[in-house]
Amino acid sequence: MKLTKYLPLAALLLVPTMGLAQDEAAAPGFDEIGPYIMTTLLFCMAGFLVFFMACGFAMLEGGLVRSKNVTMQMTKNISLYSVAAIMYWLIGFNLMYPGEFNGYVGSFFVPTVLDPVGVSAEEAALDYASIGSDFFFQLVFVAATASIVSGALAERIKLWPFLIFVVLLTGVMYPISGSWQWGGGWLSEMGFSDFAGSTVVHSVGGWAALAGAIVLGARKGKYGPDGQVNPMPGSNLALATLGTFILWLGWFGFNGGSQLAMGTVGDVSDVSRIFANTNMAAAAGTITALVLTQIVYGKPDLTMCLNGALAGLVSITAEPLAPTLFGALWIGAIGGVIVVFTVPLLDKLKIDDVVGAIPVHLFAGIWGTIAVVFYNGDASLMTQLTGIVAYGVFTFAASLIVWFILKATMGIRVDEESEVTGLDVSELGMEAYPEFSKG
Repeated sequence: MKLTKYLPLAALLLVPTMGLAQDEAAAPGFDEIGPYIMTTLLFCMAGFLVFFMACGFAMLEGGLVRSKNVTMQMTKNISLYSVAAIMYWLIGFNLMYPGEFNGYVGSFFVPTVLDPVGVSAEEAALDYASIGSDFFFQLVFVAATASIVSGALAERIKLWPFLIFVVLLTGVMYPISGSWQWGGGWLSEMGFSDFAGSTVVHSVGGWAALAGAIVLGARKGKYGPDGQVNPMPGSNLALATLGTFILWLGWFGFNGGSQLAMGTVGDVSDVSRIFANTNMAAAAGTITALVLTQIVYGKPDLTMCLNGALAGLVSITAEPLAPTLFGALWIGAIGGVIVVFTVPLLDKLKIDDVVGAIPVHLFAGIWGTIAVVFYNGDASLMTQLTGIVAYGVFTFAASLIVWFILKATMGIRVDEESEVTGLDVSELGMEAYPEFSKG
C-alpha cells in the first residue's frame, strides 16, 4: 500500500496540533505561575480565617459583658469591621504600603485598585500575589486591631464616638505606624522584627485601648472608695469560651498567612511549622493560667484561662516560625503568667478593662516582641525595644489626643442612668435577652 495518498490528510491533522504545541510553549508554565497562584490562595484562605476572628471577638466580648450590654457589643463589632473595610480601601492600604516614601508617612487618599477582571498571566505581577488577596489579608488585620479597643471600653462608651475613633485608627493611625515595619519604613530598615504583629497589631490595639480606658474612666461601681474591686461577672461564659476557640482557630491564618508565600516546598513546610508553634503557645498559655489561678486564688479561673490562651497566641505572633515546639511552649507560658498578674495590676491602678484586652494584647505583645531575640539571630534587643517604644509613644499619644477631642466635643461616655439601665436599652432600644429582663 502506498502511504503518499494519506500525506495531505496527515498534514491537515498536524497543523492544529503544531499550533497548540506552539501556544503551550509560549504560555507560562507552573514553575512560573505556581508561586503566584499558591500565594494568592494562601492570602485568601488565611484572610477568611482572620476574618472569622471578628466573630471570635464578638462572642468573647458578648460573653464577658453583662447581659444588658450584649447587643451594644454585637453592634460595635459588626460596625467596626465594616468601617475598617471601607477606611482601609479609601486610605489605609496605600498609606501603609506606599512603595518609595520617606519611611514615616505614605500617601493619603489613594484608594486601592484591584487587578483587572480576568487578568492574564502576562499582565499579572507573577513575583507575588493578586492585589485583591493581599488587600483582603491586610484588611482583616486592621479590623482585629479595632476589635481590641472595643472589648476594653465596653459597657460605658457611646457608639458613635467609638466609631469615629475607629475611622481614625483604621484609616490613619494603624496604617502610618504599620508602614514603619511592614511597609518598608524606618523600623524595617533598622532591623526591627515582628513576623505577624505582636506589636504592629496587638500592642497598637492595646495602647489605643489603654488611652481610651484612662480618658473614659471605670464603670460605675467597679471600684470602691477604699480601693476594693467589685466583680462584674459576664453574662455567658460558654459564649466567651466559644469566642476564644474561634480566635484560636483564626490565629492559624493570622500567623500562617504572614509567611507571605506558599510557592515552594520550604514555604509550605514553614506554614505548617507556624501552625504547630501557634497551637503550642496557646495551649501553654492556657495551662499556665489554669495552674497559677489554682495556686494564687485557690480555684481555677475560666476567664483567666481564656485570656491565657489568647496571651500565648499574642506572645508567639512576633516570631512563630523560628522557635522549636518547646520554645513556643515557654514563650506562650510566660504570656499566661503575664495575664494572671497584670489583670489585678490594672485593677489596682483603677484602669477598668472589661475583657482583659490590655494585659492580653499590650503586655503580652510587648513580651512576644522581646522574645524574638531568643530565636531570630538577626534581631537585637535594642532594636526590638526601639520598635516597642516607637509604637507605644505614637499610638498612645495619638489615641489620647483623639479621645480627649471626642470627649470635649461630643462626649464619649453615656450618662449614669443609661449605664445603670444598660447600653442595649438606652443607646439601641433593643435587648439581647429580652425574655430574661421581663416578667
